[in-house]
Amino acid sequence: MSKVTEKPYAPACERNQQVILDVLKRVIRSSDRRLLEIGSGTGQHAVFMAPHFVHLEWQTSDLINNHAAIQSWLDEAQCPQIKTPVHYQVGSTSFPEGTFDVVFTANTLHIMAWQLVQTMVIDWGIYLNSGTRVVIYGPFNYNHNFTSSSNESFNQWLKEQNSDSGIRDFEAVVDLMSQQGFNLREDVAMPANNRCLIFEKC
Repeated sequence: MSKVTEKPYAPACERNQQVILDVLKRVIRSSDRRLLEIGSGTGQHAVFMAPHFVHLEWQTSDLINNHAAIQSWLDEAQCPQIKTPVHYQVGSTSFPEGTFDVVFTANTLHIMAWQLVQTMVIDWGIYLNSGTRVVIYGPFNYNHNFTSSSNESFNQWLKEQNSDSGIRDFEAVVDLMSQQGFNLREDVAMPANNRCLIFEKC
């Protein structure tokens, strides 16, 4: 694997990290010990948010091709509670080992094929314990309708990149989560026509 000489940078992460952190501060409890971030991307969210929860181990994860990029951010941050990324590719690898109190994932459901979203949620139902909270950030449709013209344009762009991608229906996600024993606790409006869905395992 070639060495990463410059950290990758995602402007969207910088724009949304504070508002997501505000939600996580409501979700994460003082008794929580481990958080799993699915789809850590560049690693920006981890290095920005984890230091606010000094009692919490923040486990990054992503496809293997993104690990060097994530590690470049972690190396610079030198935050001991952020753990080296584990390889998690939904439908291809095993769910990350260990017990997690919180699962956080940002901007992943609309990238993945719906079949893989279903597989991921089934994994959550199998491997997460009662009381575990799942926080999902991203755009969603309601009653099969786009919430803005920008989301409609974004969905068209996603389809052009990969026909299996696309903004998911809120109702379908809630139903899927319910089938695996998760109750919707909050649906939080976020900037730029995004949402934070907060679920808890029964």
